[in-house]
Amino acid sequence: MEKKKNFFEGGFGKFVLPGIILQSVMIGGGYATGREIVEYGGKFGALGWLSGLGTLLGFAVIAALSYELIRLTKAYDFKSFMQTIGGPLWIVFDVVYLLFMVVIIAVMASATGNIVEQTLGLNYWVGVVAITVIVAILNFYGSRLIERFETLGTIALYAGYIIFSVLVIGTFGDNISTVFANHDTSYMEGTVTAGAALWSGILYCGYNLVVLPASFFTIERQTCRKESVVSGIIGGVLATIPWFLTYFAVMCFYPNPDVLGASVPWLAMMQDTAGPVVIAIFGIVMGWTLIETSTGIIHAAIERVNNGLKETNRPAMTSKQQAIMTIIILVGSMVLSKVGIIDLIATVYNALSYVFLAIYVLPLFTVGVYKICKLRKAELAAKK
Repeated sequence: MEKKKNFFEGGFGKFVLPGIILQSVMIGGGYATGREIVEYGGKFGALGWLSGLGTLLGFAVIAALSYELIRLTKAYDFKSFMQTIGGPLWIVFDVVYLLFMVVIIAVMASATGNIVEQTLGLNYWVGVVAITVIVAILNFYGSRLIERFETLGTIALYAGYIIFSVLVIGTFGDNISTVFANHDTSYMEGTVTAGAALWSGILYCGYNLVVLPASFFTIERQTCRKESVVSGIIGGVLATIPWFLTYFAVMCFYPNPDVLGASVPWLAMMQDTAGPVVIAIFGIVMGWTLIETSTGIIHAAIERVNNGLKETNRPAMTSKQQAIMTIIILVGSMVLSKVGIIDLIATVYNALSYVFLAIYVLPLFTVGVYKICKLRKAELAAKK
């Protein structure tokens, strides 16, 4: 009876919270600057919406299958999950996850440090150190505080991105209809096809699968297939609403190279439409997205380490050790953040997309689906 009184233990925790965590972690690595939307959708102009559709469908299906398999096998950390669908591939996933975790945080740190400096007047390292301390504190206190922080953060971030989108589209929205009326794909050289745009969205979903394990711990509340499937679909929708907001904002300027070629397209789009207050809010939102993304990704890594310690009959990390691990990862990412953001996104992200499709999606759609069917039959038989 006590659990039912907790908002996070009821329907919200079962159906919506996994998507909230997924979206809140993804928004920093995927949407904060707008650079990723240009690379994986905006550059296709009138056909770019197909990239968003590919991302939405990809996330919804992959999340639903992953959550159902996790529910049936109780594999709540990514090592256990990868052992379920890929056997020894979990070692490869460990390495790739660690690499991608550092790269994503580096991209966010590079963008956030500069933007906070430009918009709030804070020194680059002051913003970075403040964010590092907050993320360490969140991982010190663990899952329950992270759930509440990410939920409140999602509400605030959605409000921020809606405000930014309304300002940009309300001022320059006429160009959107022009782009679609002329079937404009001119920013890209050569012929642009619907298939290329759709595949780009799938690749975008592929590299963002690194954020999916951050939501695995929330599946402990789920008890039936309906909860797994619905929460997966909700996750896909929540993860792509900011994508479409950003895409249509970019279309207001298409094919302007000053916006589509900018390191931080959002800042370029708002220069002539937003006053200093809104620009300052954007700086705060950027900092918050880095906190949410870093917290979620590092928490998944901590869960992985704790599970490994448990398997060897050793005690889990203390709260202090979790905070220290968080700081070490963040410091490593800050060093890497001095690499150019556009180069990181265009090269490292694309390569790792194919790796995730090979070691996560392919095993999930083969071994994973087979095990879901098998375990589901056993579950139904037990109920009868």
